Amino acid sequence: MTNKNFKKIDLVILAGGEGTRIKKLLGKYPKPMIKFNSKHLIQYILNYTCKYNFKRIIILCGYRHKIIFKKYHNKVINFTKVICLKEKKLLGTSGSLVNLKKLKVNNFVLMNGDTIFNIDLGLLIQSLKKKKIGIVALTKNINQKSKKLNNLFLKKNKLQITKHSALMNGGVYYFKKNIFNYIERTVSSLEDDLLPKLILQSKIDGVFFNNFFIDIGSEFYFKKAGNQLLKQFQKPGIFLDRDGVINYDYGYVHKIKNFKLRTGVLKGLKYLMKKNYYIFIVTNQAGIGKGIYSEKKFFELHNKIKEKLQKHNIFFNDVQYSPFHPKAKIKKYKKNSSMRKPGNKMIENIKSNWDLNIKKSFMIGDKISDKLASQKSNIKFYYAKNNFFKQIKFIVNNY
Repeated sequence: MTNKNFKKIDLVILAGGEGTRIKKLLGKYPKPMIKFNSKHLIQYILNYTCKYNFKRIIILCGYRHKIIFKKYHNKVINFTKVICLKEKKLLGTSGSLVNLKKLKVNNFVLMNGDTIFNIDLGLLIQSLKKKKIGIVALTKNINQKSKKLNNLFLKKNKLQITKHSALMNGGVYYFKKNIFNYIERTVSSLEDDLLPKLILQSKIDGVFFNNFFIDIGSEFYFKKAGNQLLKQFQKPGIFLDRDGVINYDYGYVHKIKNFKLRTGVLKGLKYLMKKNYYIFIVTNQAGIGKGIYSEKKFFELHNKIKEKLQKHNIFFNDVQYSPFHPKAKIKKYKKNSSMRKPGNKMIENIKSNWDLNIKKSFMIGDKISDKLASQKSNIKFYYAKNNFFKQIKFIVNNY
């Protein structure tokens, strides 16, 4: 994983196509909302991208947009806001990008909503040369039976189009804001119209990634997708309480100056990533409900945590929090909620959105409420010890 600050960069997902080649398999759903392993395809995309501290995630919707809006519009995933944007008129994968101007989008990562290409987005961004306006992530040409830039090659790091090649477009791009100078509000295709022109003008770079790739746009690969996604993304997860486990518990910690990592935490988190674990936080935050600090302040703290840990190539995959408390001062939070530990709704939310190897997953907490929540979700529990790294290493190696 490459260290890169994303806080001024937007992530844009193209989710407007009708899926004509696989329409009979889609039923009432647009392609990004079709389910594999009880999860929407776009949820897989959000899962492997929300660990980065993007400014925003913008979903460009068209065909049957209401289904996507209902599920994701104005939602916050791992402290990044999701905005759904409807095309009033379908303009294709290139023309639709004009709609980003109304959101004052500058530099952005763009990806297709019907493909999964699990690459290091930091490396993609850092690979773009100063004089270029965009870069394409390339994958192996695996005969997807698509005509969308499936014959690309790199010669002395220069991207070119040819009749036959071992490389193809992977459907993930990084563009500088001056890409808008080349886009008109007309029906046009990114792969058929815009990119070929810019490649011929030597304005677009390319970089090859030998990472997992699947495009569900054809019936052949659609039918393989469920098993391939499960094989790629199912792995164990660690569920961590926050205060008293990750950081020292000084009582209602909500400022970065008071967020001090406990002994061995940095090393332990790196070890978990090396061992291919998902890292989740499930934390009661009654301080929000009690009016001690706002939800906005909580978000600001975690975005700073996200930014600082990213410098060490450490990522939390998801953070679930509960602002509820029976004695909360703020009315909407004053209630008993299964989101609040010892309730297990936070853990169950994560389980429903991720492919987890539950047998190898575990939780570390410092209170009986953590243990009870963990037990309700059938996840092995450990109380936090003094040295986080030593504890993690022992658990992982003796599970």
